[in-house]
Amino acid sequence: MRINNKIFFSAFKSILGLITALPFILFSITGFANGFPTASPESVGLSSGRLERLTDAMQRYIDKDQLAGTVSLIARNGKVVHVESQGWKNKETGEVMTDDSIFVIMSMTKPIVSAALMMLYEEGHFLLTDPITDWIPELEGKEVIVNDEYGSHRVPAEGPINIRHVLSHTAGVDPIRAALTAEELELLPRAATLEQTLIRRAPLPLSFEPGSDWQYGSSTDYVALLVERISGTSLVDYLQQNIFDPLQMVDTHYIVPKDKVDRVAAVYSPTGPNQSIDLFRAPEYQETTYFGGVAGLSSTVSDYWRFSQMLLNGGELDGVRLLSPKTINLMISNHSGDNDVYIRGPGYTFGLGFGIVNDPGTARDPLTPGTFSWGGAWGTIFFVDPVENLIGIMMTQITSYSHLTVRQDVGVTAMQSIIDSYSNKPYAVKPYQRID
Repeated sequence: MRINNKIFFSAFKSILGLITALPFILFSITGFANGFPTASPESVGLSSGRLERLTDAMQRYIDKDQLAGTVSLIARNGKVVHVESQGWKNKETGEVMTDDSIFVIMSMTKPIVSAALMMLYEEGHFLLTDPITDWIPELEGKEVIVNDEYGSHRVPAEGPINIRHVLSHTAGVDPIRAALTAEELELLPRAATLEQTLIRRAPLPLSFEPGSDWQYGSSTDYVALLVERISGTSLVDYLQQNIFDPLQMVDTHYIVPKDKVDRVAAVYSPTGPNQSIDLFRAPEYQETTYFGGVAGLSSTVSDYWRFSQMLLNGGELDGVRLLSPKTINLMISNHSGDNDVYIRGPGYTFGLGFGIVNDPGTARDPLTPGTFSWGGAWGTIFFVDPVENLIGIMMTQITSYSHLTVRQDVGVTAMQSIIDSYSNKPYAVKPYQRID
């Protein structure tokens, strides 16, 4: 691991020069570090010199006091060729970032919970076109908000919300507050558990006919409740027994254990002068009874690499199979139609738990078409490129980052490090294309 902090540069410049070379030396010699297989960048068609641009890009944000610290990871052909912690895990206490730092991953919870439901799909419990009321009957009788020349009113939904809708964020389950009555607004606050929350909100209208639009919101909470109702176990237990334990994701938790809190990165907010960072939340042990699908998990780059590599391998890692390659193909295909996946901008469609690059000519992210990814509200990001057989992950903790391009910079520097492209070679998983 290399720590890039300004206060160390002047005193230990020569030492840091040696440390700069060590990761690549160790990757070549040991072949295994930090709990994952490693290799030199050149051995998998990447340039170690060009990968330094990723390091430099992250460091610029740290030097400008726009981020406290980052951990970045690049892997290709199942080998991690770059993992680097930079800056501070907690600036106030002087704790430097480490490769095993734990981050609140916010919406990067969604792909994991979506994968859990698709594991139950593979067991034959449901079809994607089945209504969710087969398992959550409390949601029967939904109405839809309609705005026309007569004003705003409600009509019965033309069809039910189905499982595909909640996986692809096309269910319309998040009506705008302005369209709700005072009594309905009182149903919105979170209850003690996910199930209590969603059932309390059952009387709320839909914002559009299911399947007719794309709306980012609470859809994956319904995915989580479906996992519980179909499996007959809690979401926490299902994920632990069927994903985390089999994949050896030992540091992924809804409740970070007390003996790991010292590894948790502090969360910052860009509320200082010129949007410099201030401490937003210091690490502390927190219990909860609310285990959602939208967010809630904390994890490490190592654990999330294991999950991502399983997907890229077509559902298998280290001899343990969670999903079929055919199911992965289905998950990374377009299920949002031509609807605007506005949260990622143009050039994206949405699958069953992932955003998918479909038009690099308009997408903000410089990724290969077919790349699937998602990020978290506190700055984390991951992407899986089936064409280049490559994974990128970056973890940081900041409450707002719209003024930064740090996530896009990870994509730029990862892509430009490729010196042997696989774009004309077969690859393990790919989205299905609609045939006109």
